[in-house]
Amino acid sequence: MASFLPLSVLLASRLLAPRNPTAAKQDPYECGITSSQEPPERFPVRFFLVGMIFIVFDVEIIFMYPWAVTFREIGLFGLVAMLIFSFAVFESFSLYHRQWSS
Repeated sequence: MASFLPLSVLLASRLLAPRNPTAAKQDPYECGITSSQEPPERFPVRFFLVGMIFIVFDVEIIFMYPWAVTFREIGLFGLVAMLIFSFAVFESFSLYHRQWSS
């Protein structure tokens, strides 16, 4: 039931929308200025990898917050579990760093 309205709106938009594809509409948008030359190079994959590392550490912090709130109740088991989790994250980061450095 909850998916009926979004799907019907998408279908109506698809059926009722005008279709006039032109070359200008197919070009990527670049601040309204027509590009005078091709870009010098593509972004290296390293930027993507840095973003992925940021997300991994961000998720680790998300998991650490509830652990820190309930630390006294979960005791030693929670500490060991978080140490194992943190070790796995930092070990993968060190492997990535060694690979990136070489």
